[in-house]
Amino acid sequence: MSEDFTTRPTLRGTFGMTSSTHWLASQSAMAELEAGGNAFDAAVAGAFVLHVVEPHLNGPGGEVPAVFATADDPTPTVLCGQGPAPAGATREHYLDLGLHLVPGAGPLAAAVPGAVDAWLMLAADHGTRHLRDVLSYAHGYARSGHPILPRAAALVAAMEPTFRDHWPTSAAQWLPHGRAPRPWELVVNPAYAEVLARLVEAGEAAGSDREAQFAAARRAWREGFVAEAVDAFQRLPYRDSSGADHPGLVTAADMAAWQASYEPAAVHRFRDVDVAKTGTWGQGPVLLQSLAILDGMPAEALDPSTVEGVHTITEVLKLAFADREAWYGEDSPVTLDQLLEPSYVAERRHLVGDQASPELRPGAAGGLAPRLPGHLRRTSGVPTGAGLGEPTVARSGETRGDTCHIDVVDRWGNMISATPSGGWLQSSPTVPELGFCLGSRMQMFWLDEGLPSSLAPGRRPRTTLSPTLVLRDGRPVLACGTPGGDQQDQWQLPFLLRHLVGGQDLQAAIDAPSFHTTSFPSSFYPREMIPGELVAEDRLGDVVLDGLAVLGHRVTRSGSWSLGRLCAVARDPGTGLLSAAANPRGSQGYAAGR
Repeated sequence: MSEDFTTRPTLRGTFGMTSSTHWLASQSAMAELEAGGNAFDAAVAGAFVLHVVEPHLNGPGGEVPAVFATADDPTPTVLCGQGPAPAGATREHYLDLGLHLVPGAGPLAAAVPGAVDAWLMLAADHGTRHLRDVLSYAHGYARSGHPILPRAAALVAAMEPTFRDHWPTSAAQWLPHGRAPRPWELVVNPAYAEVLARLVEAGEAAGSDREAQFAAARRAWREGFVAEAVDAFQRLPYRDSSGADHPGLVTAADMAAWQASYEPAAVHRFRDVDVAKTGTWGQGPVLLQSLAILDGMPAEALDPSTVEGVHTITEVLKLAFADREAWYGEDSPVTLDQLLEPSYVAERRHLVGDQASPELRPGAAGGLAPRLPGHLRRTSGVPTGAGLGEPTVARSGETRGDTCHIDVVDRWGNMISATPSGGWLQSSPTVPELGFCLGSRMQMFWLDEGLPSSLAPGRRPRTTLSPTLVLRDGRPVLACGTPGGDQQDQWQLPFLLRHLVGGQDLQAAIDAPSFHTTSFPSSFYPREMIPGELVAEDRLGDVVLDGLAVLGHRVTRSGSWSLGRLCAVARDPGTGLLSAAANPRGSQGYAAGR
């Protein structure tokens, strides 16, 4: 793990650092730091910009989890911006429609939108700047335009038949000249710019107190004009990925009944650091379980550049994801403490053999027999319909996009890792008065009864979104994360091993070749899996890739620079030195700082 090749330098300084999946968001966040804001002001400003400039990857109708620590209280805390299933979302409703899976796109896939309420709450509680300040960057890009990314333009072109034939409100938004936008063409979203302006107007009508302004804007979102527009639009039938037209289920009452919240982070010690994630309503503890199993193995088994290391890491991830399928969800009979209990971890470690396993092997955590969903599709292909699931990484290595990420650290020691997603332009029809669509996160529920991730009104879907915060001696030292759906923790794990164990700096650890397995059910419609498959960047080299094939892995060679979109910021509590790095793949993610 000694190679330190980098495509760009790791940024270093003492004032502030930002890293995100789009340079405009990174620079907007940095501008907030320069204007006197803290890490939370900066993260909120950057996140709203991501809604505008990465519309194929996230939107205001989506969700966000974040893990953060403040300079005054370094205890890691989770910001939950994951909205739940609406009151009308019963399994019986879907079964009565002849559905056995929640559709991957369309109105029926929408949970209560959670991102905007969460960001506004965070800014009110932990930021220092006013509502107009943090929303001004996104408002400017929505009103005056931004150069659309080539991948976003290509996705609009792929969705054009669906927009024209089935989602006319999306056609009006994304085909304003009767065609898809060309790469780098300036695009505007006046409807969403007006939403932001009305939120600021509602806030400032509450007076000059900043907390009162944010509270008023949150009410306008959850109980006012936004909720009213969502309610009216969700009553209309539109085509979904089942091939039929159905109305959605989110109502104004659902939006008024839910609000973002904070909760303690799930924390596990690995070597000399503590790693903080969401609870098992998200997939984040997969990383904690994987680190726990790896912690008892020799150093050579933790090297992501060797045959032994890639094999071991992959087999450990398969075990952790199998537990995700059996035990993760809001109402699990098994606690995370039981999944991380030393004797259980040792049992799981013992299953890592010399040959690749194609089996899905959840454990008997807490002494309970695991139960898996009845719908486990084994396939040699991937879903190809436009708009289906979370469009993450094709087998060819071509990045199709999916989610966003942003990390910020400031000179005072505030630090946040956040993974906004959902509500991407291909997830459902655009609400014309709002300029954005709702998300499709409910596709992560199963319609089987009695599973921790079974559909139930008011329950959070088991999201794949997985931000990470790392602490040493009780102080935050690293925030990181990546888009990638089921791959998020798979791509973060080699990065963390390279950085924390191998000593590589942030940029070198991000640039290093990556890999992941698809040997467990996808979280996304139509929930397929490819037993034994290992997708790897070519740069791992023939010796490693051929050696993995000998061990029984079904190796799929991806492009040389195709897997992972990691962002990271760090802080040395002893010296106050800050650093940041961002993924070069796709020429889109950038860090900024000084």
